[in-house]
Amino acid sequence: MIREPLIFEISEPGKRAYALPALDVPGPADALAGLPVRADIPGFPQVSEVEIVRHFTRLSQQNYCVDLGIYPLGSCTMKYNPKINEKVAALPGFTASHPLAPADTVQGDLEVLRLVEDALCEITGMDACTLQPAAGAQGELTGMMLIRACLEERGDPRKYVLVPDSAHGTNPSSAHLCGYIVKEIKSNEGGTIDLDDLARQMTGQVAALMVTNPNTLGVFEYDIVKIAEIVHAKGGFLYMDGANMNALTGKCRPGDMGADALHINLHKTFSTPHGGGGPGSGPVAVKRVLEPYLPVPRVIGKAGALALDYARTRSIGRVKSFYGNFGVILKALAYIWSLGPDGLKEIAEIAVLNANYIRRSLDKDFYLKYTTPTLHECVFSDKFQKEYGVSNLDIAKRLIDYGVHPPTMSFPLIVHGALMIEPTETESKRDLDQFIEIMTTIAREAKTDPELLRAAPHATVVRRLDETGAARHPILKWENGKT
Repeated sequence: MIREPLIFEISEPGKRAYALPALDVPGPADALAGLPVRADIPGFPQVSEVEIVRHFTRLSQQNYCVDLGIYPLGSCTMKYNPKINEKVAALPGFTASHPLAPADTVQGDLEVLRLVEDALCEITGMDACTLQPAAGAQGELTGMMLIRACLEERGDPRKYVLVPDSAHGTNPSSAHLCGYIVKEIKSNEGGTIDLDDLARQMTGQVAALMVTNPNTLGVFEYDIVKIAEIVHAKGGFLYMDGANMNALTGKCRPGDMGADALHINLHKTFSTPHGGGGPGSGPVAVKRVLEPYLPVPRVIGKAGALALDYARTRSIGRVKSFYGNFGVILKALAYIWSLGPDGLKEIAEIAVLNANYIRRSLDKDFYLKYTTPTLHECVFSDKFQKEYGVSNLDIAKRLIDYGVHPPTMSFPLIVHGALMIEPTETESKRDLDQFIEIMTTIAREAKTDPELLRAAPHATVVRRLDETGAARHPILKWENGKT
C-alpha cells in the first residue's frame, strides 16, 4: 500500500482550489481596511481542488468504521446504528433551532428533551434524569457531584469512594475530581465484588460505591441487591456505571437493584455512531433523593406549555452549556420509539447471545481466566499464545491484516494480556462466523509461525508505531516543511 503524503507535502506555491472573476464592487480588503486582519496564513497548504478531494478520499479508504465491519471493542459498545435516526436528527425543524431561542418558540425541542428523560427513567427504573452531560465520563462526574452535594447538605460529605477492580477506568478519576480518596474493592474468584471486602471497607466515611454492572468482565453482579444493602446501611450511595446498559435494556432496571444514580451512554446503547472523539451524551438518572441537585435548567410544565426552570437553589449548576448534545439526544428518541419495549428487550437478548456464541466458539483457542457466565462481552487472554512468544498486541496487529478492527486490549487490568470482545446485537451470524474463523486462524498461526504475528501488520501503510515515543514526544506542528 502506497504511503499517503501529508497535505503539506502535496502543497506547491501558487496553487488554489478555486478561481473567481475579478470583483467589480469593493472587495473584502476595502471593507476591512484598517482592521487587524491577517492577509495570509503562514505555511498553509496550497493545493488544487482535485488534489484536496483525492487526498482526503484516499485517507478515508485507509480508515476503518463500524459501517465497514465488526468493531468488537469490549466495554465500548461500538455498534451499527440505523440511518433513519440520522435522518430524523437532520430534520430542518430541529437543525434550525437555536439554543438561545425563547422557550415558547422551541416547544418541540423541549418536548424531545422531556420525552427522552421520561423514557430513560422508565428504562432504568429511576425517578429523574438530566441530559446535560456530553459523555460517559462527564456523566460519572455529574453523578458523583450530585452525591457530594446531597451529603454536604446533610453536613458530612465524607472522605472515601469505593471502586471495584473490575470497574471502568474513569470511575476513580471522577471520584478524585469530586475530592474523594478512592479505595479499591477486590474481585472474588468469579470476577464479581467480594462481599466480605466490601463489608469490611464500607464505613461511615464512605460516600459511595461506584459499580459497573455488568462489570468489565461482562459478568453480572449477582449480589447487586445485597451490595446495595451493605452500602445503604452505612448511609452511602450506590452509583452505577451504565456504560454496559446494552446488556440490560428492557430486561432489568438498575433502579430496581438499589442504584441511586447512574449514567447512560446514549452514544453506545441508544444510537449514535461512536468513536473519533464524539459526539457523545452521558445522561444521569437518579432516585428522588438526588433530584433536587440535578443541573439547571430543568424542563418543566406540560406539553405545549413547557418552560426551562433555572430557579433551583440546591442544584449543582450547569455541567455543560445549554441542554446537552441535542442531536445525540434526538437520535436516541428515534431509536427508542422505533424499537419499542419489545425491540429494546431484544437488543439485550441478541447482544448476550452473540457474545456467548463467540465465547463458546473461541474458548479452546484463547484462555478464559474467569469461567463465570458472561452477558454482552467476554474477556480472553493471550496465555495460550504466550507459550509461543505471541502477545495480545501481536494478535491485535494481525487482525488488522485480515481487515478486522482489534478488540479492546489489556483491560480490565485483572486479566493480564486481556482481549476484551463485545460483538453487540447488530452483527449477523455470518459476520460472527467470519470473525471467529479469523481468530482461530490467528491462534493456529501463533503455533506454526509466531514470527508472522510478531511482525504484523503486513498490509498497512504504516507498520508498528512507536506509541510510547509518540506519546512522550508528539509532533504538534508543521512549519516550512519541517516539524
